[in-house]
Amino acid sequence: MLEYAKVILPKVSFSKDLFKKELNKCISWLEDDQILELFEWCNKNFKELYPDVLSEAFAGKAA
Repeated sequence: MLEYAKVILPKVSFSKDLFKKELNKCISWLEDDQILELFEWCNKNFKELYPDVLSEAFAGKAA
């Protein structure tokens, strides 16, 4: 599912609402260690675009 997230999130990044929805869905499917990896990947790829969405989605899930 982590690889799926890495494929789908760039495709929906044109829309903040859609990105947020898909990110939350992906987080719900992943194990804790995969959530941390997704957090790092998202920060690398989308921190400039959606910092508020990332901080909200990963609050309490990744540090």
